[in-house]
Amino acid sequence: MDELDERVELIPLGEAKALAATEFAKQLLETAVDYKELRMMYACAIKEVQTKFEVLETEFKVRYQRNPISSIQTRLKSSSSIIEKMIRKGIPFSMENLEAQIHDLAGIRVICSYVDDIYALADALTSQDDITLVEKKDYIKHPKPNGYRSLHLIVSVPVFFSRQKRQIKVEVQIRTIAMDFWASLEHQMKYKREIPDQQHIVEQLKNCAEDIARVDREMMDIRRRLEESVDEPTEDDILIARLKKLDTPIL
Repeated sequence: MDELDERVELIPLGEAKALAATEFAKQLLETAVDYKELRMMYACAIKEVQTKFEVLETEFKVRYQRNPISSIQTRLKSSSSIIEKMIRKGIPFSMENLEAQIHDLAGIRVICSYVDDIYALADALTSQDDITLVEKKDYIKHPKPNGYRSLHLIVSVPVFFSRQKRQIKVEVQIRTIAMDFWASLEHQMKYKREIPDQQHIVEQLKNCAEDIARVDREMMDIRRRLEESVDEPTEDDILIARLKKLDTPIL
């Protein structure tokens, strides 16, 4: 399973926070059986949402002769990142608080070619009657100050087990290939403690984010113009194309 980056601030823990982290770790170990079962449930929720995107990908290929998804990445948040986040947000440790207040324990990232594909996929996912949209943050229309762009959704999906059905939250990030490339580079910088001329690099990254956004818009415009300029096919062309499509593998 590919790992999504976990965007946390690398701030050295003070003595009080270090003690809290140790206490959280002990509590996790004391509830190891319940905790492992909870992680299993979130892993299954990831599979449910990933399958939904794979089905949408197949539909788009057949219906529109175009694949909107370049790749799908998933991750289950690590125990150390969970502890760090709960301490940082001042959340007392319990299984109930973990489920109720940590919305990104399960994560899935969908990489698209074009910006309009991001919104088409998001609408297709959230319109499904078993998906509940919990939260939406549009960092494409409203980028973060550092230039970060992506569409973030928190969705709740039902997962059926042998003895129960559970509603599980999954964080979904949808972005273009260019946005993902930028975010990967910016993430690497966050994890380097000492960088010469760091402020200049931060400014460069912000400028690159603007350039990437412009290129994304231009590529989408080029694609639309190419689609509009296609010559009208004859009836024979349509018939031959339909026959060929019947032979195309669906899965």
